[in-house]
Amino acid sequence: MHYVLIGSGVAGATAAETLRRLDPQSRISMIGDESGPPYCRPMISLLLEGSISERALAIKSADFYETRRIDPVFGTRVRGIDTHARQVTTQDGRELAYDRLLIASGADPRPVKAKNRELANIFYMRTRSQVKDMLAALPKAGSALVLGGGLVGFKAAYALLRRGLAVTMLIRSQHPLSMQVDAAAGRMIRDVLEEHGLCVQVGADVEAFEGDTRVRGALLDDGSRIACDLVVIGKGVIPARDFVPAHQIEVDAGIRVDSRMQTTAPDVFAAGDVAETMDLVRRRPWVNALWPEAVSQGEAAARNMAGMPFSYRGSLSRNVIRVFDTDIMTAGLVNPPEDEPGIRVLAEEDPRRGTYRKLVLRGEALAGFVLVNRIEQGGILASLIRSKTPVSTDPRRLLRPDFNFAQLLPASAGTQSPAGPGKRPVFF
Repeated sequence: MHYVLIGSGVAGATAAETLRRLDPQSRISMIGDESGPPYCRPMISLLLEGSISERALAIKSADFYETRRIDPVFGTRVRGIDTHARQVTTQDGRELAYDRLLIASGADPRPVKAKNRELANIFYMRTRSQVKDMLAALPKAGSALVLGGGLVGFKAAYALLRRGLAVTMLIRSQHPLSMQVDAAAGRMIRDVLEEHGLCVQVGADVEAFEGDTRVRGALLDDGSRIACDLVVIGKGVIPARDFVPAHQIEVDAGIRVDSRMQTTAPDVFAAGDVAETMDLVRRRPWVNALWPEAVSQGEAAARNMAGMPFSYRGSLSRNVIRVFDTDIMTAGLVNPPEDEPGIRVLAEEDPRRGTYRKLVLRGEALAGFVLVNRIEQGGILASLIRSKTPVSTDPRRLLRPDFNFAQLLPASAGTQSPAGPGKRPVFF
């Protein structure tokens, strides 16, 4: 048996480790454009801000591939897959025959259409090497422009602000993190950022970058200009599936998989940021590009590839974010459709304490939430969403600051705190 894994991120690494544990004899090959042992991609923003070292990014030892007898094919990407011939072709011309294939190629930064994108000091922030290139440019940079108010753009802006740069965040929506939080929480986040010196400009986009060889500014679509000598493009990601033959493997936003993480092609599986799984709250296929889901999907795929049936129950969107001294946690439906029947929204803000709680209920079950500060029960709330446990019909109880949601959990439901005492919340 020859297992071929496309992608050396956490989904691929988890799958490789699981396969070797379940199948000590078969051959495992892994294709990836990055070399070195797997690392924690969500933490690269911490490397940019200077709060951790590059060594702290590693999630596996330097001998990870050797000790698990994984054949690395690194420094290249996949050019194509032939599911009939059961063969993968890399961009540097190598051909690998497979018995079972896992596509865990992750996601790529969403590009921008602005002119002069080739100028120096214009960066994406998706990999460790991209952050290292940004760090090399920092000593000669004084002002930065960050495009996009999503998680990538937000983390980049936050890191550069902590590095002492003058930072402008340019977003089309009316508040940062519009895909992760609602308008009330977004306003609170924007207020905190601006209090600490970040300039947030909304409702605009870049038409062209300006400069000779290095970027010196940006021309906006409203005719105005912003001076900058460093740019980070953080306008989200798209599943890395351009090499996937759509006539052989069904794709939508990502690669469609069933509960076994199998695609529509025989013996071809997908996991991680490239996979489109059933969203537990949206109740339809969705790409939830989250680190813990990539881990779970990689393990589920490997079990099924090894012939041990295992069902992945679906994904749940969630994020834990720290903005200076403000903590935010969200999960599930944050901005529910206004016309969906059975939806109720409960919300309460306490400006004096700087807290905000929003609960989205579908019938009597929790479908989503937003917490600003006092996020210690976030793990319990996420468990309530997963278990579809009836919570209450009395909003006064649920919105009380001292209400203990743990009492609503069924005995079999597990919980996980988003961050233990004294620990910094991480980006999911």
